[in-house]
Amino acid sequence: MPRGRSMKGVWRIVAAREIVVKLRDRNFVISTVVTVVAIIASLAVSGFLSSRPDKIDVAIAGPEAAVVVETANSLASAADTDTTFTGHTVADRAAVEQLVRDDAVEVGLVPAQPTGWQLIGKTSENDDATTYITAAAQQIALQRNAAEAGVSLEELARGAAVSYELLAQGAVDPGLSKIVAFVFAFLFYLASVLFGMSIAQSVVEEKQNRIVEILASAMPLRQLLIGKVAGNTVLAFMQLALFVGAGLAGLAATGKGAQLGQIAGAAGWFIVFFLVGFLALASLWAVAGSLSTRSEDLQSTATPLSMLIMIVLFAGIFLDGTGRVIASYIPITSIVAMPSRLAEGTAAWWEPFLALALMAVATYGIVIVAEKIYRRSLMQTQGRLTMRQALALEE
Repeated sequence: MPRGRSMKGVWRIVAAREIVVKLRDRNFVISTVVTVVAIIASLAVSGFLSSRPDKIDVAIAGPEAAVVVETANSLASAADTDTTFTGHTVADRAAVEQLVRDDAVEVGLVPAQPTGWQLIGKTSENDDATTYITAAAQQIALQRNAAEAGVSLEELARGAAVSYELLAQGAVDPGLSKIVAFVFAFLFYLASVLFGMSIAQSVVEEKQNRIVEILASAMPLRQLLIGKVAGNTVLAFMQLALFVGAGLAGLAATGKGAQLGQIAGAAGWFIVFFLVGFLALASLWAVAGSLSTRSEDLQSTATPLSMLIMIVLFAGIFLDGTGRVIASYIPITSIVAMPSRLAEGTAAWWEPFLALALMAVATYGIVIVAEKIYRRSLMQTQGRLTMRQALALEE
């Protein structure tokens, strides 16, 4: 086959073959479908559990206790919660305590003169009961005291209004932003290892079976590398976009629509950062395969890369504050750190562009070096090589 202008596009054939082989792999297809179903199912279950009404049974004693429970229901409803209180009237405090001990009710409510009321729990306080029943008792007491003083409740409460101003309105709440950061880190790890190891194994198998010698006689090794990297990058991008899309759809179904826009924007940046960064990682995985002469060597040649991926995973999960800000500008770690900052609303609009530019520069440099190592080590079958040994070889 003549080498010239016609050989420049041969990488497309290699890339297409990589994609077709992977899509025909039943294990790959099944694992992808199972993961999508698992994402949707987990979010659906989470949404179902969070949307279930919280019914709290209250054992009450005293003639006015029922009024307190009814007022607590009104306050919980006005706060747009699914919390409801059901009162169970008993004879006295002893009966209330017995129902609480027997776990027949979550909480008890009894008069505590002259201070007002006392809530009774078994081993811990019920936060909803503390919030709404306490507020109800205070409201009833204020109404009674205002009537005795000959003033209205509004006059008595004059000057006590409190408003809330959000400085970062629409930002993702801290709990959800931590979950989003964990998901980004996990998806990065999953895609990097799954498709990266696939590249390395493909390279070492072709080298071990001497197929690479036939391929080298038919095309430039640079084109072979580009095809492998491009094909697996496309597959990783498609699978990652599918996972993210399933997650966003599930999140919308759980009633998080108010925060969906910011999370979707961060997810979009995550896919872009991963696409650029994976070009570097894929090249390094190909190098790990080319340095090996058999599949057993991959455990050694891929160790530095595996450690790098683990570092990014843990950085995405555990880094916070200044550490995350710094990591969001470091190539590869920025794949997870910058989208996580965007999700929590702590990154300015220009920061992802700068971090992506740094990533692109680093990726270009890594790919150039990786391509040299790949070409120099791929045809060496005497034994496992190190990167330094490969760079020292003549092309």
